[in-house]
Amino acid sequence: MSNPPTEYYSEERWQNWIDRIKDEEIDPEDESSARLLLNLQDDTAIAIAKIVAAYDEGELEQEDALAEIEDVREVVLGEVDIEDEEKLILVDGVQTSLVCVFFASEEYIANGPAEEGTVADYLGAAANAEAEEDLDAALGYAAQAGTLIIDGEELDMSVAEDLEYGLVTEWINGLDSLQSAMSDPEVVEEDE
Repeated sequence: MSNPPTEYYSEERWQNWIDRIKDEEIDPEDESSARLLLNLQDDTAIAIAKIVAAYDEGELEQEDALAEIEDVREVVLGEVDIEDEEKLILVDGVQTSLVCVFFASEEYIANGPAEEGTVADYLGAAANAEAEEDLDAALGYAAQAGTLIIDGEELDMSVAEDLEYGLVTEWINGLDSLQSAMSDPEVVEEDE
């Protein structure tokens, strides 16, 4: 299912993923379940990458690009109607990972890529801010790392290995999806 050219992501597309998750036996330890959740995340990251690319290529004005991202955010970060508590927690994890993708893309469109530091520098600062329970600062630093990823800098996933599991590691997951989407923004087929 493809979206019309003016619509980068739809409520229906998100709901199709959610319905698949509702219908399937989901076990995070199982590879096909993990793949389904990753595809859900990647599909959203691809939509964001396409909006950013359209902005970079002059097909979308800044205001329109930000509005498109906001539309996708409203669909993806809205409340999910799943009764199974475990599945709801897994989808919530995907939503949490994507929060940073939205912030990074908005920051990139509004202000361009971060001018100083590297992806690893910003993610280290984000982890430090999270350790100090300053989650707004942590998200800000992680979003700055995201602007650099959008600009073509590499995210080395080994940076996450030394971090304590938390929001920053979730956001790094989302940034990894964003990095993949920026390098190959092909639609994830829902029937995979």
